[in-house]
Amino acid sequence: MGPDENELTDKIIGAAIEVHRHLGPGLLESAYEECLCYELSQLGMCFKRQVHLPIHYKGIKLESAYRMDLVVEDAVVVEIKATEQTPAIYSAQLLTYLKAAGLRVGLLMNFNVPVLARGLKRVVNQYAGPAPNRFDAETRRRGETHSGFPPRLRVSASKIPEVR
Repeated sequence: MGPDENELTDKIIGAAIEVHRHLGPGLLESAYEECLCYELSQLGMCFKRQVHLPIHYKGIKLESAYRMDLVVEDAVVVEIKATEQTPAIYSAQLLTYLKAAGLRVGLLMNFNVPVLARGLKRVVNQYAGPAPNRFDAETRRRGETHSGFPPRLRVSASKIPEVR
């Protein structure tokens, strides 16, 4: 993701954390959506709610096949959940929305968690940047970190257990 996309998603996540801090887990998705929209509007961000997205099927366009919860600044799709678990199907759903809408970045937000950071996931469609350089088990054994990973991946890459 580019710097603008990171800045935009960081602002959206900040707004979501504010909502979760005040409401906590256990409410309906619609309540979180309403409050998140309020926070986004307070930040001066443009967004659309419940955006209909057509599907192309056998050469025809079917209107309203999908509905995206939020599209912020015509760039980021936000899918809001309030479930006990976040199965992989939700990430697949968001990726489908991104592909159909021709957008690159989406945020999956599950508000039904004690700490919102555990319920957040960024989804990127058609990553266009350079492939991260991989490092092998020998590098990990020596305790070396790899500086080629983006900052957001560096943290998780440093938590890889040692191979013995």
